[in-house]
Amino acid sequence: MITTKEALQRFEETATHYIHELDQFNIEQLKEVPSDNEWSIGQMVQHLISSALDMQLRNLDQCLMPSQDPLVPRTEKTELGAAVFAQGSFPPIRIHVPPSPQYTPKQPASKEQLIQGLHTVIQRMKEIEPSLKKTSKENTMPHPSFGGLCAEEWFLLVEMHYRHHLLQLDRLKQGLVREAT
Repeated sequence: MITTKEALQRFEETATHYIHELDQFNIEQLKEVPSDNEWSIGQMVQHLISSALDMQLRNLDQCLMPSQDPLVPRTEKTELGAAVFAQGSFPPIRIHVPPSPQYTPKQPASKEQLIQGLHTVIQRMKEIEPSLKKTSKENTMPHPSFGGLCAEEWFLLVEMHYRHHLLQLDRLKQGLVREAT
């Protein structure tokens, strides 16, 4: 498993890559949805930002401030969670969740909103990383598919998630290029 410092460096490189990729497109292109069951590039970036800020880093924060409640059981990683962390990445497959108001990301209002959101996640990751050394691996929060993850694993998950969506970004960009020709 890579260190949190290495994960932070890889995360910053990946998030910066997304920012540079956004420069190629205007807001109309960023909002273009290739089909009914796919997201636009803008929605995908919105998903990355909100997943990091509203789920992954929020759960990480919960691990840093463990409950004093003895009724909160420590949850174990699922088989899938153990496999993902053992290989250090998500499997290179498309994960399709049916469209729904609570899961489908909203279209971005502007390119600047996406860039600012990515910078916010980078800043939060930089702020959090030093505190991970002194956290207990016993304090976990459950992930819907991976089971109980400790603060360090939630941190590593942000980097893996951003890297995983690079495949989707490439597919969506190819669709825009084909459409333009």
